[in-house]
Amino acid sequence: MNNSTNKAYLEEINEYYRDETHIDVTKEVNLVLSIANSLRGAFEAEKYKDVIIPMVIIRRFECALEETKDKVISLFEQDPNKPSQFYERVSDYPFYNTSNYTLKRLLDDSDNIESNFNSYIDGFSENVKNILNNLDTKNQIKKMNKNNRLYSVVKKFSEIDFDPKHIDNHKMGYIFEDIIRRYSENVDAGDHYTPREVIRLLVDVLLAEGCDDVLTGDGKVATVLDAACGSGGMLSTTHDFLKRKNTNVDVRLFGQEILESSHAICAADMLIKGQDIRNIKGGEKEANTLKKDCFENQKMRFVIMNPPFGTPWGGKDAPEGQEKAVKDEYNKGFEGRFGAGLPAITDAQLLFMQHAVNKLANNGRAAIITNGSPLFSGGTTSGESQIRRWLLENDYIEAIIALPNQLFYNTDIGIYAFILSKNKREDRKGKVQLINAVEMYKPLRKSLGKKRREIDFGSRKEITKMYSDFKETDKSKIFPNEEFLYKEYVVYQPLQRTGKLDIETIEKLASSDLFTSNSNIFNQAEYEELKEMNPRDKEAEKKYQKYIKGEKYVAETIALLKANATEDVFKDYAKFEKKVKSLLNDIEGQSPSRISNICLELSEIDKTAVIQKDSHGNSKIDATTKDSEIVKLSQDVEEYFAKEVLPHVPDAIYYYDFDENKKVSNTNKEKLGAEIPFTRYFYQYQAPESSESLLREFMKLEEELASDIADLMKSEVHSCVCATCRSRQNYRQPMC
Repeated sequence: MNNSTNKAYLEEINEYYRDETHIDVTKEVNLVLSIANSLRGAFEAEKYKDVIIPMVIIRRFECALEETKDKVISLFEQDPNKPSQFYERVSDYPFYNTSNYTLKRLLDDSDNIESNFNSYIDGFSENVKNILNNLDTKNQIKKMNKNNRLYSVVKKFSEIDFDPKHIDNHKMGYIFEDIIRRYSENVDAGDHYTPREVIRLLVDVLLAEGCDDVLTGDGKVATVLDAACGSGGMLSTTHDFLKRKNTNVDVRLFGQEILESSHAICAADMLIKGQDIRNIKGGEKEANTLKKDCFENQKMRFVIMNPPFGTPWGGKDAPEGQEKAVKDEYNKGFEGRFGAGLPAITDAQLLFMQHAVNKLANNGRAAIITNGSPLFSGGTTSGESQIRRWLLENDYIEAIIALPNQLFYNTDIGIYAFILSKNKREDRKGKVQLINAVEMYKPLRKSLGKKRREIDFGSRKEITKMYSDFKETDKSKIFPNEEFLYKEYVVYQPLQRTGKLDIETIEKLASSDLFTSNSNIFNQAEYEELKEMNPRDKEAEKKYQKYIKGEKYVAETIALLKANATEDVFKDYAKFEKKVKSLLNDIEGQSPSRISNICLELSEIDKTAVIQKDSHGNSKIDATTKDSEIVKLSQDVEEYFAKEVLPHVPDAIYYYDFDENKKVSNTNKEKLGAEIPFTRYFYQYQAPESSESLLREFMKLEEELASDIADLMKSEVHSCVCATCRSRQNYRQPMC
């Protein structure tokens, strides 16, 4: 897409979306919530949504079918066995209802309202019945009727206008999501709904480049996947954008959603859009993305999603079978979805990102919402680092946009949007664009949960333009992929220590890590506990016997050292080691590694001591000084250490630790990783206020304080209310 096309595109999409940030659903939502309040006493407050959501869905379907309902019934009465396609053709939707009942007609027979309502539900097409059955709608009807709430709820819902001609899918999406938000204030961050203005920004950016093939012309097919689709907001927004840009494009939507209530809303919305809801999968068993790819043989032109933040993919808090499913997929390598690596078990975000890349067609593009964790979490050889490395080395990351905080309904943390692509334009290849949009927002007049800000039209337009222009500004930085790839070098100091065998040093050894609870030699607290245990099981007895030996070993070691205590100072560490070894070598349980640890505990780093050398004349390293340095692949290693390390540790010994035969992790045998320290690139130093300025402010405050105290004292002096003073005050005479 050339620059002129870009400009025209940006104007077009933003004009279309200009007014949508101002959709107000307060009236409709408050009306629904007022109905929910009538359930008080019959339902627990947190269960209101179990009634309200299916009722909203039923009323939405009913309003959509109202104009064609009589025609459908007439056709059904002529031949009840006609294939569903005939009824769909008459209803103008891929669903229908053959029952004579409506919510309003149910009121005519209050004595049989429960059975009639069930009959009404049974009159819907199978796709709608499946949605309502998954929500356990008939049981909710039964419970409402049992508690004398059914008639009033049906009556109130029959009076609400949810006609698609009056309330389009965008507004209905807001209504659904605000209702669920009201009953889901305590859900985990990222678990529910992405504000629609954020979705529109993602769609703007996602379709700003590399999409000419679907934005113009006839006979084009655009497949869109949201693998954590919630109530379908992202799918709906992408669908509507594509259709309004190119009315002839065939948009096919695919979604997976683990929560049944959210899936029901999404499926209802997709039905009204005319989508095939067989492509909208719901429920933990059928649609858990981490367990299963529901569209295994289908590649996607677009992927857009907001996967949950900080949700475990394994461990006790994960759904049953999920950890095994993830590991099985990982073990397939790149034949599976998670070949790049497994992140920490506590956060599945980077698994969803791998899934997104796996689902993209060769010209596919993705927009994914995350928190900050996928940018930098994990050490060099961690799964997170290796996944980032894989994304960068394969040139999948096109841009990362830092969004304002306080944008989402249930979290106020920092949020990022990853734009991934398999069809980068030529000048983007091998590069990543970072866009800092954290200050680009408009405050809301009234908070919605934790949402206190929105990305307004002007900000959305500016962000999309920054992305499309692909230029360096104070808010847009462009880097080669290598900027974020690094090697981890190990750094040591030479072995240069002074040893001591005086009483004070030996007593410190007795309480050091070598002999305390951090050691597997002896643990006094555990030993006492095991001693009192009666009877001891096999494992406890084994540990008890080990500690008996350990206690004896510790006592003999300390006693022997004290017996040979000296005030001598050993500047040559090799001679000191030899001395200690000669003293302790015959103690039962002794070993070279234990003697080595004891020597380290009895010595300290001393730059005046003899530097220890190996047989080749090279300096030995002091293992206790081990450190590491992260060096970008784009940096010269020698220059880096000369500038960043050697001025502080002139005798530092550093090298790149790589052993082909050593398996450091499942994904990486060498210390080669990746991180994206986003905020570092936009940090602006602010000099602290000068001491002179601070002193002036302090003196000013002191003067003001002294003046206030003087006024207060004066006030207290003149506040006497004794009879004498009152008399004197009346005659304007000095008071006491």
